[in-house]
Amino acid sequence: MSHPRMYSDDDPYLADVPRVALALPEAVEVEAWGLPTFRAGKKMFAIFTGYQDQRYSIVFKPDGGQRQALIKDARVYVPRYYGPSGWLALDLTAAPVDWDEVADLLECSFRQVALKRMLAELDRS
Repeated sequence: MSHPRMYSDDDPYLADVPRVALALPEAVEVEAWGLPTFRAGKKMFAIFTGYQDQRYSIVFKPDGGQRQALIKDARVYVPRYYGPSGWLALDLTAAPVDWDEVADLLECSFRQVALKRMLAELDRS
């Protein structure tokens, strides 16, 4: 059963999130659960959310060292569904977006799931 599309082409940030996520080696965008997800191979490293009662956010998986510091940031929250698996979300509407910071968060999430060749390419660039 396919999910209904849960975002709109004119959503704020929708152009910027893929620009950052797809800059990572071999990253692809796949619509899943009606949302844009970003993957390294078959493994997901980010999700764009922002429909109905949800905030426009990027869901990502921080590494263990980042998690404690990030959770103290008022822009970061534990998202339903993904939170119990260690994922966090950055609320894009809480403050002006620092796209370099977003790139760093997504790179860290990407590094946790990417294949060795993808990581080698990332480290070369």
